[in-house]
Amino acid sequence: MAATVTESSSEDQSRRIFCRNPFLNIKFFVFCHGFLQLSQLLLSGYLKSSISTIEKRFGLSSQTSGLLASFNEVGNTLLIVFVSYFGSRVNRPRFIGCGAILVSIAGFLMSLPHFIMGLYEYDQSIASVFSNSTDLCQPAISTRNLSDTDCTPHAVKENREVLLILFIGQVLLGIGGVPIQPFGISYIDDFASERNSPLYLGILFALTIIGPGVAFMLGSAILRFYVDIDKVPPEEIQLTNKDPRWVGAWWLGFLVAATLVALSAIPYFFFPKEMPKEVVKGSKSEVKRSKDLLNQLKSKSEIMQSLSLTQFIKIFPLILLRNLRHPVYLLVVLAQVNLSAMVAGLATFMGKFLERQFSLTASFANMIIGSVNIPGAMVGIVAGGAIMKKFQMTLKQCGIMCVIGMLLCVIFAFPLLFLGCPTQKVAGLNYRRSSGDGQHSFECNSKCNCLDKAYNPICGADGIEYISPCFAGCEVVNSDVVENKVLNYTNCRCISANGAEGSASPGTCGTNCFHLLLPFVVLSCLAGILASTSHTPSFMLILRSVQPEDKSFAIGIQFLLLRVFAWMPGPVLYGSAIDTTCILWEKKCKKNAACRYYDNDLFRQRFLGLQFFFEVGAFLCFVAVFIILRRQERETTNATEPKTIPEKEKLAEKSSKNLGSKV
Repeated sequence: MAATVTESSSEDQSRRIFCRNPFLNIKFFVFCHGFLQLSQLLLSGYLKSSISTIEKRFGLSSQTSGLLASFNEVGNTLLIVFVSYFGSRVNRPRFIGCGAILVSIAGFLMSLPHFIMGLYEYDQSIASVFSNSTDLCQPAISTRNLSDTDCTPHAVKENREVLLILFIGQVLLGIGGVPIQPFGISYIDDFASERNSPLYLGILFALTIIGPGVAFMLGSAILRFYVDIDKVPPEEIQLTNKDPRWVGAWWLGFLVAATLVALSAIPYFFFPKEMPKEVVKGSKSEVKRSKDLLNQLKSKSEIMQSLSLTQFIKIFPLILLRNLRHPVYLLVVLAQVNLSAMVAGLATFMGKFLERQFSLTASFANMIIGSVNIPGAMVGIVAGGAIMKKFQMTLKQCGIMCVIGMLLCVIFAFPLLFLGCPTQKVAGLNYRRSSGDGQHSFECNSKCNCLDKAYNPICGADGIEYISPCFAGCEVVNSDVVENKVLNYTNCRCISANGAEGSASPGTCGTNCFHLLLPFVVLSCLAGILASTSHTPSFMLILRSVQPEDKSFAIGIQFLLLRVFAWMPGPVLYGSAIDTTCILWEKKCKKNAACRYYDNDLFRQRFLGLQFFFEVGAFLCFVAVFIILRRQERETTNATEPKTIPEKEKLAEKSSKNLGSKV
C-alpha cells in the first residue's frame, strides 16, 4: 500500500515538474524537433526549387548546378559515421542546437552572393531600348561586338567568389545537418514511453516528406518577385516573370528559411542531457519499466564509451562486411540506391524540365512539384505502410509488394518518354530560311550589325522565334511609356506576313503544347505513388534480414551507401545528361555558361530515360530479392518436413492416433 502511494506521489511530482519546466517534457522536445526538422528541410530543399534561377543568374551549366546541389552530402557523409560513436557520450540536445546554428549560418551564406554582386544584367543593350533602340537593326553602325565586356579580371574573380561561397554554404549545410536527425530520433526513443515513441517518430518521418513540398511552395511564391527587388524600384522593372530572361528573388528564400532554423535552434540549449522517462497516464507499471530501460541505456552507454575511437573505426568495417554478406540486405540497398539516385535527379531538375518542356514559369513549375508530385510520394509511403499493417506481411510478401509496385511504376513511367513538346523554331538555330555567313545570320539581317551576345527573344508573326529584334531585322519598337514595357516590333525584314515586312511580339513563342501538361503530371504522379509504396516494405526487409544486434548499424550503413552512391552523384549525372542536349550556350569569357536553348526531344529522352533506367534497375533488384526469399522459404519448409517414406508413414500414423483419441 505504501509503495503504491509512493509511486503515485512520484508520478504526480514528475507531472508538476513538467508543468513548471517544459524542457523536461519529451512532448515539447518532439514539437521543437519537428519545427527544426521542417525548417532544415525547407532550407536544403529550397536550393532545388531555385536551381534553374541560380543557373540563369550566375551563368552556370546544369552539371555545375547539379554538383552544387549534391555538395551538401559531402560534409554530411564525412561525419555521419562518427555520430554512432559520439552519440552516447555528448549532450545530444546541445549538439543538435549547434548543428542548427551552423545550418542557419549556411543559409545566410548562400544568400550572400546577391548582396556582393551588382545588378542583374539580362542583356547588354536592353537598357537602352527606350532611348536610342540599340537592340534594333541599325546598318549605320559599323560594329557593336560586346562579347568580351564582361570578361575583365574583376568579373572573373567575382564569378569565382560567388561559386566558392555557394559551395562552402552547401558543405556547412551538410555538416550542420549531421547531428539533427540521428540525435533527435535516439533522444526521443530513449525518453518517450513505449506506447508514444512510434507516434512521435512517425510525426518526424512525415515531416521529412512534407518539408521538401513546403520548400517548393516557398520557391513558387518567392520566385514571382524580381531578383533585384531590393535595389530597383518596381516601376523600373521591364521584365515579367513569363520572359525567358526573368530571374526571381532566389536569395530571399534562403533568408526566410535560415531565420526559421535560427529561431528553432534556441530551445535546444535548455534541454538536459537526460530527462525523466515519459509516463503514460493510467499505466502503473510504466515507472518501473522506465527505470529498467534507463538502466539498460546506461549499460549500453558504458559499453560504447569503453571503446576508443580507434577501436570503433576498426570495428566498423567488420560490421559493414558482415551486413553486406546478406544478399537480401545488399539487393534491397542496391534497389534503394537506384530509387534515391532517381529522386535526387528529379528533385533537382524536374522544375527546369517542366519550364523548358511546357514553357512554364519557374514559379508555376515549383507549384506543381510542391502540390502534386511530393504529396503523391507521401500518399504512396502511407499506403504502403497501411497495406503492410492490415495484412501483417511476411518477408516474402514484402518482396512481392515491392515487385508489384515497381512493375506498375515502370508501366506508367514508360509513356512519359513520348509525352512532350518539340523545340520551337528558332531562326538561325534549328530553322533556316536562307543561307548566311554565321550561325544566326540571314541575308535579311546581314547588314544589321547585331550584337553577338544579344538575347532578347521575340516571336514573329510568322510563328518563328528570333534571338533578338536585331536578328529579325526589326527597325521600329512600339512601347508603352506609362507602363514601361514593349508592345511590339515592326518593320522586321526577316519576318514576312502577307508579302509585307511583318511584326513581332516580345518574348518566346513557346512550345505550344500546354495541353500535354495535365496527362504528363497525372502519369508522373501515379508513377511516383506506385514507386513510393515500396519504401516501407523495403525498410522492413532491411530490418528483418540482418542480425538483431546489427540493426542500428545496418540502417546507418544504408544511409551512408545512399549518400555515396545516390544523393551525391545523382544530380551531377542528371545535370551532365541535360548539358549534352543544349543547342545554344550563353558565352562568358569564351566559355559555356548557362544554356539558352535545348533540343527538347533529346532533353526529354535523356532526362526521363535516366528515370526509366533507375526504375527498371530497382525493379530487377526487387525481383532478385523475391527469388532469394522464395528459395529460403522452400529450404526452410523442406528442412522441417520428413525426408524419408518411413518417417512420413510414422508421422501420418501418429497424427491419426492423435485425431482418434481427440474424437
